[in-house]
Amino acid sequence: MPPRQFDGSRVRAVRRGKDLGQKELAAEVGVSGPTVARWEGGQDFPKGEKLPAIAAALGQALDVLFPHEGPPDLQLLRCDAGLSVAQAAAIIGTSRVPVSNAESGRRRLSDAYVQALAEAYGVTEAELLAAQDFSFGLRPGTSREGQVSAPRTIGEKISYLLRHGYVGQEPPSDDEIARAVNDHAGVTVVTTDDIIALRTGATTEASDVVRAGLAEALQVEAALFQDDSEVNPAARELLEAIRFIGSIHRGQILGLAARGNDGGLSAETMAHINELVGELKNKLPGVPDGE
Repeated sequence: MPPRQFDGSRVRAVRRGKDLGQKELAAEVGVSGPTVARWEGGQDFPKGEKLPAIAAALGQALDVLFPHEGPPDLQLLRCDAGLSVAQAAAIIGTSRVPVSNAESGRRRLSDAYVQALAEAYGVTEAELLAAQDFSFGLRPGTSREGQVSAPRTIGEKISYLLRHGYVGQEPPSDDEIARAVNDHAGVTVVTTDDIIALRTGATTEASDVVRAGLAEALQVEAALFQDDSEVNPAARELLEAIRFIGSIHRGQILGLAARGNDGGLSAETMAHINELVGELKNKLPGVPDGE
């Protein structure tokens, strides 16, 4: 799906109103006639960077023909400039990876790329950075300092999971983590001192084998430890849920409910909490299925 709303039947109606054939529209946009037919029939969607050309060919304002909700993110800015990921990457002289990572909320753009991309997208640097914040889950009106930072380094991720991920049970010790990592690797790849160094930040480098072992030891997806970039939105949502459920267990939230309806949580809120727990408890370390 493109980042804007796309309604093929509406495109068809506007095209016919302009007395424009599918082949003519296709020629304007740079695709084939059958491609336009699939768009209009709902069998396919155009790439987001094609929408400006479609709107221009039909004489319509982009926001009118293809509206979008909320502030723009990086993908929307790129697509509204009519650029593919490869074209945007060529502008800053890199592979597609930095552009894709930033759009998916995985790793922020290097400062060296901001000015060139802002110019290519037809926005200010401040607007580009605001869109990047939105791609990383920061909403307008909040500051990076005002939000709980997502763990990035190996040590931050280990500490986060040890602190928030073991509801009602003792988290594994450094020695237990080291043994689990070595068991997963099939050979000795770390010592207890190595785990302590990683956890405390004294060491920040680890092999792929160690990173995979840490994920196994702490019972999370291997992708969480693949690198030291900011976690993607889906992973951050899970980490926030882990922290939230941990706060429930410690009484920080349920304690509010005990004060009564005037100062506590509504029945609807408590139902939502129960639903959240039900959805996520099987993803938490040490919680068996069906418990």
